[in-house]
Amino acid sequence: QVQLVESGGGLVQPGGSLRLSCAVSGRTFTSKAMGWFRQGPGKEREFVAAISWSGGTTTYADYVKGRFTISRDNAKNTVYLQMNSLKPEDTAVYYCARGSGNYAGPNSWEFGYWGQGTQVTVSS
Repeated sequence: QVQLVESGGGLVQPGGSLRLSCAVSGRTFTSKAMGWFRQGPGKEREFVAAISWSGGTTTYADYVKGRFTISRDNAKNTVYLQMNSLKPEDTAVYYCARGSGNYAGPNSWEFGYWGQGTQVTVSS
């Protein structure tokens, strides 16, 4: 059974930073792409970033490019999202997701397993 558990969310001031982590159970972590999505208040879920199985390919949404960095540690079955220069519009519940193949993103249907989410609030 595959389980994804996010952590690292919280309240941060505009311009601040947070690092989200997602611990994944299951032996197939190293062969699957991983992604991060978010859903802000009153908004639909949207793509944030994705990383290939090896970490060699990354994809970002335009609205986070240059500010967010996705990475993974296959030895720890963990994927990260480093978020810098945070803005109030980044406020959302952030979800970690496991892709169905080696590469995935930016479509949510490419991801078959999802975590419960972690709240990120950017406010002064």
